[in-house]
Amino acid sequence: MSAAEEVDLSADERAALDLVLETRGIHQSELWKELDISSRKGSRLAESLVEKGLIDREETVYEGHNTYFLMPTARDLDFSLLMAGDMLSPFIGEEEVDPRSDAFSQWLMNLAYDEY
Repeated sequence: MSAAEEVDLSADERAALDLVLETRGIHQSELWKELDISSRKGSRLAESLVEKGLIDREETVYEGHNTYFLMPTARDLDFSLLMAGDMLSPFIGEEEVDPRSDAFSQWLMNLAYDEY
């Protein structure tokens, strides 16, 4: 169960959270435009979701204006696609990965056997 499922949200909060999750991050000024709400209401929704620990908000400049970038909290991100069994993808943290390496081959084998 994700954090969002554990919290009681209004319909507007749910719509805002869904948009942040779907986009994997959106500027607050784009959020309220996408939801067709006022900037004031968008700001209140973002603040509420931050207070509930469902999103993170970082100050930024977008199209020459001060705004916030809203992003999912790490606990709501799905890292399962990086895993093969109990092995983390060898591409994580590496600048260059040799697709013929033993680590990559083992990860692929675990991924293939994980499917069954």
